[in-house]
Amino acid sequence: MSYAISPDQIDRIVNNQHQNPFEVLGPHPIEDNGKVTSWVVRAYLPSAEAAWVVLPQKREEYPMRSQHNPHFFECTIDTEELTNYQLRTKEGEGERVFYDAYAFRSAKLTDFDIHLFSEGNHHRIYEKLGAHPTEVNGVKGVYFAVWAPNARNVSILGDFNWWDGRKHQMRMRGNGVWELFIPDIGPGEGYKYEIKNIEGHIYEKSDPYGFQQEPRPKTASVVSDLDIYSWGDRDWMERRRQTDILGEPISVYECHLGSWLHASSSEPPIGANGNPEPAVIVSELKPGARFLTYRELADKLIPYVVELGFTHIELLPVAEHPFDGSWGYQVTGYYAPTSRYGTPEDFMYFVDQCHQNDIGVIVDWVPGHFPKDGHGLAFFDGTHLYEHADPRKGEHKEWGTLVFNYNRNEVRNFLVANALFWFDKYHIDGIRVDAVASMLYLNYARKDGEWVANDYGGTENIEAANFLRQVNHLIFSYFPGTVSVAEESTSWPMVSWPTYVGGLGFNLKWNMGWMHDMLDYFSMDPWFRQFHQNNVTFSMWYNHSENFMLALSHDEVVHGKSNIIGKMPGDRWQQFANVRCLFAYMYTHPGKKTMFMGMELAQWSEWNVWGDLEWELLQYEPHQQIKQFFSKLNDLYRSEPALYSQDFAEEGFDWIDCSDNRHSVVSFLRRAKTDGTAEESEDAVKDDFVVVVCNFTPQPHSHYRVGVPVHGFYQELFNSDAKEYGGSNMGNLGGKWADEWWMHNYRYSLDLCLPPLGVLVLKIDREKTEEVRKTWHLQGE
Repeated sequence: MSYAISPDQIDRIVNNQHQNPFEVLGPHPIEDNGKVTSWVVRAYLPSAEAAWVVLPQKREEYPMRSQHNPHFFECTIDTEELTNYQLRTKEGEGERVFYDAYAFRSAKLTDFDIHLFSEGNHHRIYEKLGAHPTEVNGVKGVYFAVWAPNARNVSILGDFNWWDGRKHQMRMRGNGVWELFIPDIGPGEGYKYEIKNIEGHIYEKSDPYGFQQEPRPKTASVVSDLDIYSWGDRDWMERRRQTDILGEPISVYECHLGSWLHASSSEPPIGANGNPEPAVIVSELKPGARFLTYRELADKLIPYVVELGFTHIELLPVAEHPFDGSWGYQVTGYYAPTSRYGTPEDFMYFVDQCHQNDIGVIVDWVPGHFPKDGHGLAFFDGTHLYEHADPRKGEHKEWGTLVFNYNRNEVRNFLVANALFWFDKYHIDGIRVDAVASMLYLNYARKDGEWVANDYGGTENIEAANFLRQVNHLIFSYFPGTVSVAEESTSWPMVSWPTYVGGLGFNLKWNMGWMHDMLDYFSMDPWFRQFHQNNVTFSMWYNHSENFMLALSHDEVVHGKSNIIGKMPGDRWQQFANVRCLFAYMYTHPGKKTMFMGMELAQWSEWNVWGDLEWELLQYEPHQQIKQFFSKLNDLYRSEPALYSQDFAEEGFDWIDCSDNRHSVVSFLRRAKTDGTAEESEDAVKDDFVVVVCNFTPQPHSHYRVGVPVHGFYQELFNSDAKEYGGSNMGNLGGKWADEWWMHNYRYSLDLCLPPLGVLVLKIDREKTEEVRKTWHLQGE
């Protein structure tokens, strides 16, 4: 059998033009009558002046000779078996001994993996593509795999080969997947892919499936092992799996980790092993400031959120992004938590600590667009691989970003697996999908002539809708008890309906209409509110069309919009009262809740991504009181099933009176979900409700009657005008007895004092009611 190779084959290796270097490099058997008698070993070593093959077990060395090129070496070894040999090279005045990457032919990626990936159905493709520490034939190293179907050649670059693309040329497998195992490297190694297109143009790209990246402005991926962290949240994960999350309280604290609080750069961050680590210093931050690490945030942010009573933390995107000013919404590393705040293991620790403190974690996810940065996904293999080639479909000119091609199976698989990845590897409890409307409409933010209609002549992006259905179906199949929230601002139907009835499959949708109506309403002088009662009541007309989440998010406190308290009219006292009134109405209105950090402080300035929250405001009593208000409001919300258990059922809400626009007052009932057991009496079912009365003007009202369905003593559970929150302390002395006085189609009613810009929450005290009834009965006897 001939084992000679032609000069052309050598030239293809030397010029990095061979798509399967294993055909030339590495060990090749020489057979005689069907039996292996010897081996020829070839190596291309661009930095070597001389080379030897080393057999460590036999303690033998074989000199290699140059063939056709001074750096292409070959030798023949007379042996029947050849495994785990090493190469020794002379490079200048030094020498190196290392394992030959081309001696390891076993692949982590199987043909079935490639088949599933080609279909768009490999749900854990992140365990195959990317960089994975592994062991082959007893030798530790890293297996690399990347999808670049239109590349002429792909190489791996890193410190381990002096960033020389000639040294580790990858092998092309099916469907354009390239792979190579490099021995003697491990976690912590920085790397990139050197991709050459058909014209020979070179693109240095970070790994689309990379688990970690260098801190910006550097852009290399970093080898990371995600299986070394020991989780401590088993109880949380088991409870979550068995929970009907839509029947539970969800009160979300939306947070940007890089601007919640900063630390002094003179205090080095502490890593997982207790040793100081390099700090990430940002020139835009105030002098002497640095980011908190994930572990420092676990120690500071989590107790703060627990104190305020929230059930979840929502993180603005933590996937790697190059520009701080994008807030994380221009992602380049979809599988890598940003290194601004630490390592993947550090982020696991943060999530783990949240769960151990009964706090869920929701992560903002951005599958709608990606930036044009040269090291990212754009023009990845010298072609429009992840994005559409036609800019009318593939570019968001308004944002300066590119749009994913959801019609390409491998691109869709990249995104579907990415969503599942964060649940699987980081134990997150939900995602909020950003800018869903931009995905669903082909003409989103595009002028006539700048977009292409779908196959039916419409504006709907059918491929994007199918992609979202696939993502949501798989999330809830693999991870029950989680949430998938859509930021969707249009009238697209059935966004939060299950996929099996034709919905997009989210289980929550931000109620953008309620947000706009309420902020418009509260920005008015209270006198004019009587003419805009519809702003308060309209949301209930469509409330049951979707599973809504009421959100006052980061988008409402930037770009000249002012912070929440700055939107409020009136003097300082009225501004604080308006804030309390707005949020009390929000928490009693059907729907889950989200609010952005800083609102709990009544922060005056807009959110600044490079600054801290205005923590200094807490030295002033009004700001201390508003923070206490939010803590008590969350306590009320979590403790009263009537406020959350039937958010999306018509039985959970009844207007008492929504027509008193002259006084700008509304009143309504919120009912709790019952377990439906036969033992429950009709009275017990009726009694499981709360009464909410809202006065949206600074004019208090005495002897204001509100109808109620049941007779008894109604305890005042919550009064947003209480003195402890900075209010005027007008109220009802702890509660009121219902009178047999027909009002609002109810037999009974309450004679209430409505505080200015105040919200009252009342609930029948069954124990006191029964005690008094017994007393009356005895007196009657």
